[in-house]
Amino acid sequence: MRYFNYLTAEQERALFHSPPVSFNQKTDQALLACAVGAALYMPATRPDVPEDILKLREAGLVTAIMDLEDAVGDGEVNAAEEAVVRHLALLSAYLDRDLDAGELPLLFIRVRSPEQLERLIFRLGSLITMLTGFVFPKFSVDNGRAYFETVAEYNRLRVSGDPVLYGMPILESAPIIYRESRLDSLLAIRGLLREYREYVLNVRIGATDFSSLFGLRRSPDISIYDLTPIRDCISDIINVFGRVEEGYVISGPVWEYFSGKNHRVLRPQLWQTPFEDTFGKYGKEMRSHYISSAIDGLIREVLLDKENGIVGKTIIHPSHLRPVQAMYTVMHEEYVDALSIVESNDGSRGVLRSEYANKMNEIKPHLNWAQRILLRSQIYGVLHEQQHFVGLLPENEYTHV
Repeated sequence: MRYFNYLTAEQERALFHSPPVSFNQKTDQALLACAVGAALYMPATRPDVPEDILKLREAGLVTAIMDLEDAVGDGEVNAAEEAVVRHLALLSAYLDRDLDAGELPLLFIRVRSPEQLERLIFRLGSLITMLTGFVFPKFSVDNGRAYFETVAEYNRLRVSGDPVLYGMPILESAPIIYRESRLDSLLAIRGLLREYREYVLNVRIGATDFSSLFGLRRSPDISIYDLTPIRDCISDIINVFGRVEEGYVISGPVWEYFSGKNHRVLRPQLWQTPFEDTFGKYGKEMRSHYISSAIDGLIREVLLDKENGIVGKTIIHPSHLRPVQAMYTVMHEEYVDALSIVESNDGSRGVLRSEYANKMNEIKPHLNWAQRILLRSQIYGVLHEQQHFVGLLPENEYTHV
């Protein structure tokens, strides 16, 4: 897989100073964790999951999560498990006939319980190698060890050469959001995850469940960071898991809106200039479409995610794919700053002027930031000096599945 694979070679040369690298299930864990990116949830009971994955792959889909939890009714669980097996079998047949293994998006299944995880690993048999991992909802120390011990046991027994199977816990339960139990819960989870660090791909934030506990739901005008109980909890999650020495990639909460039927109150949150400078009249129309579909709110929230060190987001509609992915590209200015900081980290000096002559770069304080930028630049690429993420946004028919 490779980000922005829908671009022609000419378009890629025009947009990127340094293009994204290719990756697959066997890629180094640090790079693979960053590559999960915009993860599209699909109800496992949806009959066209394999076809949708293959079509959306042409529009840039990199990560798909088949959902057996909240998107599936309690009475549909058995049928949903059977559907997952069928979906993977059909995708496997496509691989045998039409695709190389590295061309398929990263695939995950969100399970309901450790018991279901164990049952699915058994039922899938050799199809398990189609998966990059499983997603664990409402993760806690009470269920977490059972989840990761099952993953660890699979990896201990897997056939040599098969890809590692990863787990991605979702932090979304009451003991984490409630202030009186939050710190103890987060520290206990951190201690547990340290035991299984080699199998933890992302730490994911489930703000919809958090909001439910307070009877809240944000409007399309509002970022999740504007809901104060959720913002405070996200802050503590980043404080515990986002430290450089922990090395976890934290994935941001879902953005729920995608329709043009939302009632807006506040002013649009996208400047007109980048769109018009990039695409002229078409750019103006694109901006209007994003505003009417509340995508401007999504873009603002991804900006806030990035500023807080979050890389990745749960998405629930194909129209979210390109805005989220485009936002993770590295600007040329960021890249040259990061590169100069890392290359100057030899003790010869402590501070230097930015190549853009608009800021100072301090070697020691900015080194960790620079290393993260260079990691992200491998997966999402570095844009040319005069390019903007807007250049990656034009859509085609596949984003309307």
